[in-house]
Amino acid sequence: MKTDTVKGFNDYLGKDARKRARIIDVIKKQFALYGFEPAETPLVEYEEFVRGENPDDEAVSNIFKLQDRGKRKLALRYELTFPLKRIAKGKKLPYKRYQIGPVFRDEPVAANRFRQLIQCDIDVIGSTIKDEAEVLALGYDIFSKKLGIKLTIVINNRKLLNEILEKEKIKEKDREQVIREIDKLDKLSEKEVKANLKKFKGEKIVEILKKPEKYFEKYSDYSEIKELKKYCKDFGVNVVFQPSLARGLSYYVGSVFEFKAIGEKGSICGGGTYMINGIQSTGWSIGLARLTNVAKIKTPTNDFLIISLNQDKKAIEIAQKLRKKSRVVSIYYGKPSKALEYANSYNFQKVIFVGSKEVKAKKFKIKDMKTGKESLLKVGL
Repeated sequence: MKTDTVKGFNDYLGKDARKRARIIDVIKKQFALYGFEPAETPLVEYEEFVRGENPDDEAVSNIFKLQDRGKRKLALRYELTFPLKRIAKGKKLPYKRYQIGPVFRDEPVAANRFRQLIQCDIDVIGSTIKDEAEVLALGYDIFSKKLGIKLTIVINNRKLLNEILEKEKIKEKDREQVIREIDKLDKLSEKEVKANLKKFKGEKIVEILKKPEKYFEKYSDYSEIKELKKYCKDFGVNVVFQPSLARGLSYYVGSVFEFKAIGEKGSICGGGTYMINGIQSTGWSIGLARLTNVAKIKTPTNDFLIISLNQDKKAIEIAQKLRKKSRVVSIYYGKPSKALEYANSYNFQKVIFVGSKEVKAKKFKIKDMKTGKESLLKVGL
């Protein structure tokens, strides 16, 4: 029997698992502070529903397909946005929801690219540009203020891109593919992108997208960029207009944006404005693995290991009093000779020995496992 994990699927234990849990706690708290409510949806959906209206998007082509006993065509969810078509029906607008959970991609495995990942999403169904600004402010609060990531927020607008393509005489049927090619500018050289655009007679677009911001004021759809920047400023968030930002997914219809960690390749988070059931909506999504790699946050530690030397009742009493003070406590009932080895193995900061001598004296020493220093326990015992 094979017990190894399947390629692209991972176990997370110890320090890594604690860091991931801590990041999720931070994200959930900030989502709630901004008025987003939680949602849960099934891992398994009908394949037709998962594929949706964008079957040509790369992510959709990589879905995990299933079949149940009734021979129904099913699939594992590949992202958390499409279930909004179901759960947002009949909701008073704007409907603000967040969801955190696993998604699955049947795709080649690479560095930081797995087949099961935890995704963290927020979306506003029935959004305006003011909501777009608030969504960006929420991301800034989480990534920069709470997780210590130095970042830049870049924005663009698909309406503006389409207006540029129209003025450059790009055929309407080719515009979606041209935008996909533009989206590769941060992965390929300009020369390669221009070569890809040649068949659409769109090489000139790369040069246009390099022009200063003032140049784009002549396009009518630049007004949405200007308005978004204004509201972001009201939230105390600085955003940078990047005309070449395209976001390759076909469902975006308005603003698109990315959070880029300074000194890191690619973006840590991206999103934009799209339609759900004919209603304008805005959101962003981030993978937990990517975020864990760049987050500057202290990993929660195991505070106390109480070592019971045949004084279990008193050890339990001390543990419960410390837990009431929100301290992380474990009790060790095994052989004392193995206790310190156990404490080191699980990175306990401090150990407390509870033996008959300590119980009689009503004095319990705390040993700091890093420094070796000892102090007396003060929990009103």
